[in-house]
This record gives sequence, structure tokens and C-alpha cells, in this order.
Amino acid sequence: MTQRIALVTGGGRGLGKNAALKLASKGIGLILTWNSNEKEALQVVDEIRQSGGEAAALPLNVGDISTFPQFIKQVRETLQTQWQSDTFDYLLNNAGIGINAPYPAFTEAQFDQLLNIHFKGPFFLTQNLLPLMNRGGRILNVSTGLARFALPGYSAYAAMKGAMEVLTRYQAKELGERGITANIIAPGAIETDFSGGNVRDNAQLNAYIASQTALGRVGLPDDIGDAIAALLSDELAWMTAQRVEVSGGMFL
Repeated sequence: MTQRIALVTGGGRGLGKNAALKLASKGIGLILTWNSNEKEALQVVDEIRQSGGEAAALPLNVGDISTFPQFIKQVRETLQTQWQSDTFDYLLNNAGIGINAPYPAFTEAQFDQLLNIHFKGPFFLTQNLLPLMNRGGRILNVSTGLARFALPGYSAYAAMKGAMEVLTRYQAKELGERGITANIIAPGAIETDFSGGNVRDNAQLNAYIASQTALGRVGLPDDIGDAIAALLSDELAWMTAQRVEVSGGMFL
């Protein structure tokens, strides 16, 4: 069987890196994207190759749609060069940033930055990649537990993720005729360097989140990477248009 290929945006660090490694361990080829740290992304590529897998890393600023035509060209070339293929199978829209600011003080510049990276970018990137996606492919978007519960300072970030949840249902509806599924995973608080690593490094915050989580601890990258690999597995091929929260039961 031809090797399946996944494209993971923001695959050089955090949850994207973990997901890429988990997918590679299942024999899936990886195209990772990076924006500001090529070295980290290439280290992930090396780790995958050392484990017997195949991977490549490409630059991409998800927040700037004017760069997408050049990126699509690079994806085409990479598919041909490394896999002798014209198509790929899985798209994980993972790249993102966090901005925490009180609603009364939130600026238009902050809002626009989140909009471009978390909604406009994934909307049009997925659209541009559709011609390269195999029939029966999978789209997996990334939301947040903050779209279900509210914590001060995350109004714009959570709103963008809420928009992605709605978009996911429309993608599932409109792309189903090609056998493409679209789902969205919503992690809770995770110990990564996201948003400055506050959840990981602030012991008081970490303990508070653990106390408000049914399973009694803060999430780890492996918790999400394993869930992503499961959501993209053949066993869940009949699932589409679903929001799946993976938070250990946070704020129930």
C-alpha cells in the first residue's frame, strides 16, 4: 500500500511536534511547517528519519495568505521529490499562538493577528490544499477547551476557535462527497511552551488546573498526540463533523 502522508502546520514544537512523531510511528510520512524556528523543525525531521520514517519541513506563515501559492508549489515539489506522489492524505491545522489580554483592553492589532493565524489562515490554507488531498482524506482542525468554558483574557482566542468549530461542520458537509472527513480536537490545558509555557512552569497555576480536572492532573503533549493519531486512524473513518474535547475532564 502506498504510504500515507500528513501535513502538520506548526509541526516543529509543542503539540504539533508530538502529533508528527506519533503519526510517523504509525508509518505515515510527514510534511511539517515552521514559521520562526527552522532548526526545531529540522530536528523533528531528523528524529523521524532516525526512526525509519520519512519527513520534510517547509516554511509557512499561516497568518499571511499571500504566501500560500508559493507554499502550495513547495508542497507539490516535496510530494514529488520525496514520495513520488501528487497528493497527500491528512491535514492537521495546528499552527497557532496565544494572546491573553482583558476584553476591555484587547487591541485591534491583537485581534487581527489571532484572526489571521487561527481562522482566516486555516480557512484559506485548507481551501488551497484541497486539490492535493486524496479522496477519503482527513482534515483535523484544532480548537480549545476555552470554546466551552470561559477564562478571563481569552475572549478573542476562544472566539476564533469557536469559528473553527463551525467551519469544521461546513467542511464535513461540503467535502463529504469526496469522502473527506473533517473533525476538530479541543485540548484542555497542556504542559507545553505555548503562550510562554505558563501552564507548564507556573506551579500554582498547574496545581489549580489539576484540581479542576476530573482525572486530577494537567494534560501532557502525549495525551494530545495520541488522540490526534487515533482521530486520524482508519478505525474512525466514519466519524465526521465532530468536536472532540481531550481535556481530562477540565471544568466539568
